[in-house]
Amino acid sequence: MMTAHREVDILLVDDNPGDVLLTKEALKGTQVPSRVSVATDGVEAMQFLRRTGKFGDAPRPDLVFLDLNMPRKTGAEVLAEMKDDADLRVIPVVILTSSDADDDVANAYRLHANCYVTKPADLDQMIKAVQAIDNFWMAVVRLPPRFQ
Repeated sequence: MMTAHREVDILLVDDNPGDVLLTKEALKGTQVPSRVSVATDGVEAMQFLRRTGKFGDAPRPDLVFLDLNMPRKTGAEVLAEMKDDADLRVIPVVILTSSDADDDVANAYRLHANCYVTKPADLDQMIKAVQAIDNFWMAVVRLPPRFQ
């Protein structure tokens, strides 16, 4: 198992305030401390990742939690842009979305998502799912080194 030597930066991209709050709460008290930044749509996500506009001093995320169904720019569009960018493609992307449609799952993997998790409708199950994602990505997997 990996031993964390630093706080892990997560970019949570989701336009649903309830899901953002629930995800952030589920990440509190997990094995590896994390700092969660939020982008509420795909345009903001790309600004954050590219450190433009109001995100000029944003931390480079170690991991992205990405919803698919968002205004202005969908999660699939964000994923495609990330994986087409040599600097951003190494950041692991966890699709965390309400969609369980086979087409969405297949498309996410075609676009090189690192994993796909359908948000459970039950609050307790949602917390367990987020904590399981956190445990796998923060305590088991070795994330790419941070390059500024």
